[in-house]
Amino acid sequence: MERTKNYVLKLPFLHLLSTFDNGMDALIYLKSNKVDLIFLDINLGEVSGMQILEAGNINSEVIIITAYNEFALKGFELNVTDYLMKPYTFERFLRAVEKAQANLAKGGTTSDRGYIFIKTEYRLEKVLLNDILYIEGMRDYRRFHTTGKRIMTLQTFKELELAIPSNIICRVHKSYMVSLDKIESIERDLIKIKDVLIPLSETYKKRFYELINHLKK
Repeated sequence: MERTKNYVLKLPFLHLLSTFDNGMDALIYLKSNKVDLIFLDINLGEVSGMQILEAGNINSEVIIITAYNEFALKGFELNVTDYLMKPYTFERFLRAVEKAQANLAKGGTTSDRGYIFIKTEYRLEKVLLNDILYIEGMRDYRRFHTTGKRIMTLQTFKELELAIPSNIICRVHKSYMVSLDKIESIERDLIKIKDVLIPLSETYKKRFYELINHLKK
């Protein structure tokens, strides 16, 4: 699983909680810890990855990793997110992660816990979703404007859109995401938050108004 660990550490929107080289320890951990995404190797000693899935009560997104394609059908019967065959490339790994992130966003997992972790400088910083006013693109960086401070990150808008449900914070321009509940007014394709006017571009206008209209109901 060293390849998987290295790939996880390359993605700033993933936060590695723990790793296990045997199924029993993994199962014990999952019984008492909430996990959004599991990378599950089939070969885990006495308790296999498949046995962990069959044990039930796992509400996480699961990406199976194995060298044996005969487990693919069984894995999908158990509703896994994706299936990576060894050896797999970083590009293939990223596609599987994006699928899991999209599922999590649709399910509102990030919304339920009320925060995200942002990679800034050499640390991961916890940011409450309710504190975010808007996110601004600045060349290679994204700047989080919150009620208490500003935070710079190299995470892309694509990564942030996958990590944050759009019914909370949505993209409105190639250089902006806004917190819907912080909007004070919308006039002539300009969104006002505090004393800042944020442009609403044609590309994102239809989806933005769909979200706004849904919130009004």
